[in-house]
Amino acid sequence: MKPPVIVLAGPTGVGKTKLSLALAKALDAEIVSADSMQVYRGLDIGTAKASKEEQALVPHHLIDVANPEEDFNIVRYVELGREAIRDIHSRQKIPLIVGGTGFYIQALIKDLDFSEEKEDGVREALIREAEQGGAKALYQRLQAVDPAAAAAIHPNNLKRVIRALEYYEKTGGRISALNTEQSGKESPYRVLYLVLTLPRETLYRQIEARVDRMMEEGLLEETRRLLERSLPPDATALQSIGYKELAGYIRGDDSREEAVRRIKLASRHYAKRQITWFKREKDTVWIDKSSLPDEERLLQHALQICREFLTGEML
Repeated sequence: MKPPVIVLAGPTGVGKTKLSLALAKALDAEIVSADSMQVYRGLDIGTAKASKEEQALVPHHLIDVANPEEDFNIVRYVELGREAIRDIHSRQKIPLIVGGTGFYIQALIKDLDFSEEKEDGVREALIREAEQGGAKALYQRLQAVDPAAAAAIHPNNLKRVIRALEYYEKTGGRISALNTEQSGKESPYRVLYLVLTLPRETLYRQIEARVDRMMEEGLLEETRRLLERSLPPDATALQSIGYKELAGYIRGDDSREEAVRRIKLASRHYAKRQITWFKREKDTVWIDKSSLPDEERLLQHALQICREFLTGEML
């Protein structure tokens, strides 16, 4: 029988961290982060990373594994993620994959090939084009040739925009079609894929309140420390929601109030894209928190689903 893996996914701000800690303790599981920004050291407040105290309650993997200067990519994530899953299984524990980066989750739980491709100049040409004409022009080109991919990628995520255009330039095909094809591949694991959700307006209110808390907790100071590292302008860490907008404020491009407004707007748009991604995934089990407003009832409901899965009672 394939080894079991449980996924707890959902949009930003929905409350994955709190539930994941309770689930992991109850199931004697270990958490594998599936967040493309939590891999970076120093990006703590803006990525809503579990605190050191929370991480001490349950073993965590794939958090703080790269410096902001590094070019951390999907290839490296899958390599480290599969290594973590093997290690967890070797100790008779359950891997609990937690996060909102749907592409990372898909790559990790499916038998996908993400071997590095030989650079033939296409990527470099696209990078130069972005430097000369701006990232917006590249994103608009992606919208024209692969609207489905563009809808799933934030316009500021230049690396993913370039990757999608590079695939189109090299093959004439759409990377969105490739992702759909690969998503149909069989997983080497027996997977329970939970998606935590909330009605959109409730989720948006929680997102905006969380941004306010992040500002109170020192997100601006964290961004200043990041900028003091003299990162290259295209560093992924500087493109992350929160840091990008506050970096603009620090440079004098916007007022503090406008930067915070932009963070909230970008976070809402990101949550919308995440929900769209998870709706495309097959065999997911959605848990609507609004129908289980009590935290204990939410935990017990999720636990019941997990235990039925682990004992083979779930059809």
